[in-house]
Amino acid sequence: MSARYDALLLISFGGPEKRDDVIPFLENVLRGRNVPHERLLAVAEHYYHFDGCSPINAQCRALIAALDTQGVGLRIYWGNRNWHPMLTDTVRQMRADGVQRALAIATSAFGSWSGCHQYREDIDRARAIVEGAPPVDKLPPFWNHPGFITAMVERVRDVLTTLPDAEVIYTAHSIPVSMAQSSPYEQQLRAAAALVNDELGLGEPALVFQSRSGPPTQPWLGPDIGEVIATTTSKRLIAVPIGFISDHMEVIYDLDYEAAGLAKSRGIEFVRAGTVGTHPLFVAGLIELVREAQASGVSACAVECCPPPARPQQR
Repeated sequence: MSARYDALLLISFGGPEKRDDVIPFLENVLRGRNVPHERLLAVAEHYYHFDGCSPINAQCRALIAALDTQGVGLRIYWGNRNWHPMLTDTVRQMRADGVQRALAIATSAFGSWSGCHQYREDIDRARAIVEGAPPVDKLPPFWNHPGFITAMVERVRDVLTTLPDAEVIYTAHSIPVSMAQSSPYEQQLRAAAALVNDELGLGEPALVFQSRSGPPTQPWLGPDIGEVIATTTSKRLIAVPIGFISDHMEVIYDLDYEAAGLAKSRGIEFVRAGTVGTHPLFVAGLIELVREAQASGVSACAVECCPPPARPQQR
């Protein structure tokens, strides 16, 4: 392996790990946004349902361990956007350790402002704060990489054995329509779901969305999974969270708790497929991307790709 990169940086959203973390974490997430305090408290209840602990940090640690065990061959660092370890602190540690150039992987497979471009901005901001910070090149979204797709196929195949002949619906975090129109997010989701369905012989995929958080006046991608469950005539449903790479809060609360509860109230058998997580095929795919970058560098996204959505007018 060449010495193009001497470190790997995992960048994630971050999440609280105890009750006292929840409000400060959410204040970080919502900083600069005109979000009512009541909405912050309502979201906090999602975390309190799990005693204030989001699983996302533990899942980042597990992914780092899997990358190391499967032989990625680089020192691995980890920094978050919204909670400890904060990205700026991690970049500062990388400088202190003498890192010359790092390759970054974000815990988001698809292209959008919040899932890709904003992470690039996070890197630039952290490097601007840390004098002498090493260069950091972010890998592009990996939504169609065979490692991601084949791991997703295995996850869906696993649940089909427990609930055969069920309707399979793919789900992802909703985003504002304005953001979707200026990014490849929805097209990539539909294409990825089609690749999985093709492998399983399931026909045209159904894509729904979840976890909407915007004001009612702002249009977001739909249909919402709750609306689908409330109106479907299917008696068996499999939800496949293809838009997420780990079982974090939007998965375990919005799907395992809310969606599953709604399905139960309607007498629908409901099973949720696993995310790719630390599936060996997914981890091997990430390592393959790292080795390709070591050999050939990273293909940079266009500067104008995935701009932030226009803020809705306040009424």
